[in-house]
Amino acid sequence: MVFGEQMKTALITGVTGQDGSYLAEFLLQKGYKVVGLKRRTSLISTDRVDSIFDHPNFSLEYYSLHDGGCIYRLLKQYQPDEFYNLAAQSHVKVSFDVPEETVDTVAMGVLRLLEAVRIFDPTIKVYQASSSEMFGDNPINPQDEQTALMPASPYACAKVFAHNLIRNYRQSYNLHASSGILFNHESPRRGETFVTRKITLAAAKIKLGMQEKLYLGNLDAKRDWGFAGDYVEAMWLMLQQEEPDDYVIATGETHTVKEFLYEVFDAANLNVDQYVEIDPRLFRLHEVPLLLGDPSKAEEKLGWKPKITFKKLAKMMYEADLENLKNTRS
Repeated sequence: MVFGEQMKTALITGVTGQDGSYLAEFLLQKGYKVVGLKRRTSLISTDRVDSIFDHPNFSLEYYSLHDGGCIYRLLKQYQPDEFYNLAAQSHVKVSFDVPEETVDTVAMGVLRLLEAVRIFDPTIKVYQASSSEMFGDNPINPQDEQTALMPASPYACAKVFAHNLIRNYRQSYNLHASSGILFNHESPRRGETFVTRKITLAAAKIKLGMQEKLYLGNLDAKRDWGFAGDYVEAMWLMLQQEEPDDYVIATGETHTVKEFLYEVFDAANLNVDQYVEIDPRLFRLHEVPLLLGDPSKAEEKLGWKPKITFKKLAKMMYEADLENLKNTRS
């Protein structure tokens, strides 16, 4: 922050998640006051924000996207310059098990947020975390901002609704509301139920003699995988633009789950055939075979490019899990 400038305030939903924690760190480094919003549940850990918990410009508040009045009160209390909505029930397979909860949080939650901003202060800049899952069954590759959306899960359907709401409120009420259509982005902070983290954690446990087998589903699914720490910079850049817009954030490369598996097991010096087995129960009801993003617009207009390569990402995640397990055991 330049001396004499007024400190900006940002609200972040989903701050205890992977993306939220990286974004909070990034904004604090930029000189922001950051208010992290978390749901009131004993199941959500604050481990990912432990490193910034005592930062003088960071605070944590309870909230609910199911309660528009709660959102309005937080806007009134903190009067933010920017609002980053990263909260979601983001597990695609789980969205088939709890579709109503998924839709109420991911879709209707965004409607409540936008209404609160529109009524309280329409100058607040809003970032919405859209998802590459919205492209679903569309065979066109690579996918950009103009690619037709063909969602293939309750989660993706809800994201499409929210994505269209952002566009509608931008056009109807002149809100500075932007969507980042993020392709898969991973890190050592990724939830353990996601396939990349499941692989890296299992490899570390096998290496230390703490696990015998790793059971996986479809290894042929192709995804565009980047590093979450790189992607939060793109979120911030969107809200620094004069005009709001939607941007695909991706690496422009695609790799199979099998490729990620081999990268990790090579880093661990382990034999895949010896330790990995396929379990049909882990296949999704409807698997999207290929997701590949075209980040040209973000590169041209935002000046954004990913920094961490696929190989480095896989190795980074494995080494972080290995180190954490060693520290836990000692």
